[in-house]
Amino acid sequence: MHKAVWIPNKDYIEKTNLFQWMQSLGFDDYDTFYKKSIEETDWFWGEVEQTLGIKWMTPYTSVLEGEDIAFPYWYANGTCNIIQSALEQWVTNGETKNRLAIVSEREDGTYTQLTYEEVYKRVTAVANGLKKQGIKKGDRITIYMPMTPEIVIAMLGAITIGAIVSPVFSGFGHHALATRINAANSKMLITADGFSRRNKYVSLHDEIEKAIVSTPSLEKVVMVSDTTISDNPMYCCWAELEQGGDVLPIEEMRSDDPCMLLYTSGTTGKPKGTVHTHTGFPIKAAFDGKYGMNISKGDKLLWITDMGWMMGPFQVFSSLINGATIVMYDGVVDYPTSNRLFELIDKHDVTHLGISPTLIRSLMTKDDVHVEDYDLTSLQVIGSTGEPWNETPWLWLFKQICKENVPIFNYSGGTEIAGGIFGNVLVKPISPVTFNSPLPGMAATIVDKTGKHVVGEVGELCLTKPWVGMTKGFWEEDERYKETYWNKYENIWVHGDLAVTDGLYWSINGRSDDTLNIAGKRIGPTDYESILVQHDNVVEAAAIGVPDEKKGEVCYCFVVTKEERGDSEKFEQELKKLLQGSIGKALCPEAIHFISDLPKTRNAKVMRRVIKASFLGEDLGDLSSLVNPESVNEIIAISQKEND
Repeated sequence: MHKAVWIPNKDYIEKTNLFQWMQSLGFDDYDTFYKKSIEETDWFWGEVEQTLGIKWMTPYTSVLEGEDIAFPYWYANGTCNIIQSALEQWVTNGETKNRLAIVSEREDGTYTQLTYEEVYKRVTAVANGLKKQGIKKGDRITIYMPMTPEIVIAMLGAITIGAIVSPVFSGFGHHALATRINAANSKMLITADGFSRRNKYVSLHDEIEKAIVSTPSLEKVVMVSDTTISDNPMYCCWAELEQGGDVLPIEEMRSDDPCMLLYTSGTTGKPKGTVHTHTGFPIKAAFDGKYGMNISKGDKLLWITDMGWMMGPFQVFSSLINGATIVMYDGVVDYPTSNRLFELIDKHDVTHLGISPTLIRSLMTKDDVHVEDYDLTSLQVIGSTGEPWNETPWLWLFKQICKENVPIFNYSGGTEIAGGIFGNVLVKPISPVTFNSPLPGMAATIVDKTGKHVVGEVGELCLTKPWVGMTKGFWEEDERYKETYWNKYENIWVHGDLAVTDGLYWSINGRSDDTLNIAGKRIGPTDYESILVQHDNVVEAAAIGVPDEKKGEVCYCFVVTKEERGDSEKFEQELKKLLQGSIGKALCPEAIHFISDLPKTRNAKVMRRVIKASFLGEDLGDLSSLVNPESVNEIIAISQKEND
């Protein structure tokens, strides 16, 4: 039985955005309201866009149309551009135009502050500059940059003119970058020459040069640079883009027109391009921010993330649509000391903080952490996402940083969701590690192998109703999308997480597929395997996720070589270097083991499940489909040797 450690009193509950909105709709009880939100989908999501104040050029004729649950048509026949709700509405108001929209601090401690009006002017210039470069409605723009104001301005400028932005993780190497540029068929890459980490310069230029060799769709590279850019005629400088014009060229868009592609890794094949529309991701993010995390006008949201992960765009839209401030940090949070995170909160009066469990696991082991030296009283809510918690670090966060007063908004959903399935709504008690409810509008259930709803046992997390923010398929891969989420049970979204509920609290038990989750960053095994097999002496490779106390999960690779490899340790380092150059240092494997064969089925499918179970000493399950069951013994022997 879970025990609540944070219990809101009546006064706190009545001041929350969620309770006040519920009351305006005639509800005093959250559970009754939640039930209505999933039973009357049209009513609920109509009320959502109204309470968020979404601006329309042409009003929609109905909230939801379409017979296929996998492809709902939200806000049918309406036209808009989300830039009106995220930015334009605030600069036409004399009270809000001078409010801070962005605060951005670099690792060296220097920071920039931009008001809504200043951001609007820069977005206007960039939008016009993009048009002058030949970008038009529907063109894709890949963005590969650190967390600085320019990345937000680039995204908003592109969305303004109807282009589709595709932000990718700034820590990716050239192979992963090129893969995502090609998958989107991007016409332009907006990037930076590099950034500072731990007082060392990290160049992106070499990765870009290697990537663009194999990206035929790319016509232009826009570089934010403090130095001279390349002589390559494909390149132009950011300053040139920002001289585009002074009238915002807003493109009228259908409600279901895409504004963003977010790539998420799967277990097979190329990355999946989740398609997010003008009235999808932005509305879901703004809703979860306002009514989940209680973000209001004038609040300041700092999320330790990257624009290539879902929480980067979430931070942008949940802040701006709600009239709050984006607080960005381009650096690591334990440099030059382990107190850097607390310095940021204190210095910028952060009201809402977003972290991962991995970050807290790391901080709690540091000898130089001195939370008591900083004023953290501005904090109202701490959000956490990316991976499951364990109790010790959760309680450390609650006691040391939250002071047993600030609620922890545990948040779980995904890139395909555009936000959360579960959260800790602030009108109910909160228990360590768990979630206290599905979020309003999210019809979550847990089913067993027969598809029957279960309580008290682990099962597949599913959703039985569509929601605003649901990905509009995968980019140019509708069948793959349906196969991924909709093929197991009729008209039910199977999320790929294992979960359990006791009827009061909910828990996520990890992924039900092979996707790795390293410090909150999801990456597919094929991202590793496709690089390893490029080496002349590698025949096959398999990557698995292994539980890790600090990162939640780390990668272990198993490699079959063509011939004798000589010094195994030296060859392992060679392969790690190859991976580091392609996917980045942060995601590199913990170890690479060499074996004579990978466990395979008769149709040559590599059984990662069996590799993982063998290595972790878990139940191997049914091995009857294996053509080479003897391969399992070799993996077990490696595991035993490592644990001796």
